[in-house]
Amino acid sequence: MSQRDEFHRLDDTAAGLFRELAPGVTTRIFAGEQAMLSVVEITPGAEGVMHHHPEEQWGVLLEGSATRFQGDEAIEVRKGDFWRTPGGVPHTMRAGPEGCRVLDIFSPPRPEYRKPGSGFGTG
Repeated sequence: MSQRDEFHRLDDTAAGLFRELAPGVTTRIFAGEQAMLSVVEITPGAEGVMHHHPEEQWGVLLEGSATRFQGDEAIEVRKGDFWRTPGGVPHTMRAGPEGCRVLDIFSPPRPEYRKPGSGFGTG
């Protein structure tokens, strides 16, 4: 494997493993041995499904605005904000009027995100 295979671009929509998580919510996944990145695109007003998983998750809002639902709270986030979601905590997002793009980081990698499919894959 060439070292070039380890380099990627956020705007390269053909790169990564594609998943449709919910209507208007898609992601491109890049898995490593100990961590996983997920570049999530949410269309204006679209919302994911409340879910949880055992892996720790960090998120960074790259573009747009959104409401982050985490546990029993709803927190408004804007470009540049980032957050941590401990394993097992229910969460989802709803995009603002311009939509949003989020970089999610999982550790360890989520097994269900290592293969093509749809949905969040957990409870």
